Amino acid sequence: MQTAASTQVKIITADPGGIGLFGLAIVTLVASSQKLGLTEGLSYAIPWAIFLGAFAQLFASIQDAKHNNTFGMTAFGAYAFFWFAMGTGWLIKLGALGPELASGIDGKQLGFAFAGYLIFTLFMTIGAMETHKVLFFIFVLIDVLFLGLTFDAFGIAPEVFHALAAYAEMAIGLLSLYGAGASVLNAHFGKAFLPVGRPFGIFKPRAN
Repeated sequence: MQTAASTQVKIITADPGGIGLFGLAIVTLVASSQKLGLTEGLSYAIPWAIFLGAFAQLFASIQDAKHNNTFGMTAFGAYAFFWFAMGTGWLIKLGALGPELASGIDGKQLGFAFAGYLIFTLFMTIGAMETHKVLFFIFVLIDVLFLGLTFDAFGIAPEVFHALAAYAEMAIGLLSLYGAGASVLNAHFGKAFLPVGRPFGIFKPRAN
């Protein structure tokens, strides 16, 4: 009696963190430049929101799913769809999808979405404590960003919270660029070429 032999095949995929963080970096740099008054208008912000903020992070999310990385998959996926929504919202605001949609805008609806993302990001910040410190501080800055966006959308001290959101977003972009570089170069050289900081080790033991 013959028995069928089973063969296990392990498919190795690259760490998608670099491209995901790069997409986050570019879109936040462009968006923050508009908030800070360094650039004007939203027309050129839209393609970066869709292709870098949305598609790059969605790709990273799908790849993280293949790594069985629930945290990375959820984080990149959630923020990818955020930028899909923001890009579409800007198209509506500019009238590209018709005057009917443009005339029916209520900014407070964005406030509720931002508040939901703030709560979500607070949860994810706790999880980021056990990744590395660069990613943790990126999440802290995203918390600040959504805090500012939420209060600004609800009309609460809009000048203060708009500025808070703008500076936090610019800092996210710069720190994410560093994180992207570290992700690529550390994997490329097989060592900590750019330090990212060890996990806090509060919720699970640190790796030796």
